[in-house]
Amino acid sequence: MDAISFDHCVIHVSDWDRSNAFYRDVLGATVVPNGAGFVYRIGAVQLNCHGPGLQPDPKARLPVPPGGSDLCFRWDGPIEGAVAHLVARYVPVELGPVPRFGRGGAGTSVYFRDPDGSLLEFISYA
Repeated sequence: MDAISFDHCVIHVSDWDRSNAFYRDVLGATVVPNGAGFVYRIGAVQLNCHGPGLQPDPKARLPVPPGGSDLCFRWDGPIEGAVAHLVARYVPVELGPVPRFGRGGAGTSVYFRDPDGSLLEFISYA
């Protein structure tokens, strides 16, 4: 099924300024205005955001609340670089480095949270 590939997913944020700064500074996102809200482009991935001032339609039967997402991003290079990156930005590492299995097979991950509490992961296959 070469005709199918992943395009984007949706996260919910509670504060645009705080989330825009976090995803830009910690994940390197390009913050793109989209109507009254924003989308975050991180490499080939796009996160569409539901947040203050938006009434998205359609939406999931049980929409994810702010802090309800669990997302993994690939870190190119040794996982120690990801840890140093987070420490330099005052983002606490919640767990790791720990062995994990992702899209690229066996890897090493560290876990941290966005300002709303969503669980984020950097995985390295280096």
